[in-house]
Amino acid sequence: YEFRVEGHLDDHWSAWLGELTITRHHDGTSTLTGPVADQAQLHGVLARLRDIGATLLSVNTVPVASGR
Repeated sequence: YEFRVEGHLDDHWSAWLGELTITRHHDGTSTLTGPVADQAQLHGVLARLRDIGATLLSVNTVPVASGR
């Protein structure tokens, strides 16, 4: 998944948000990317973003590269 939020998140949020990779952009937003195992984990990430007051701009699925 790829979550885009308003503002720049510090790297320390990565572990708390399920080991998502945080990338900060010049436009003042951050993208969090990483695997989400199931709907329960997805809802957990969304709830944690809410809990830290992050404004969610978008959520997208990201195709997984095939090892074949």
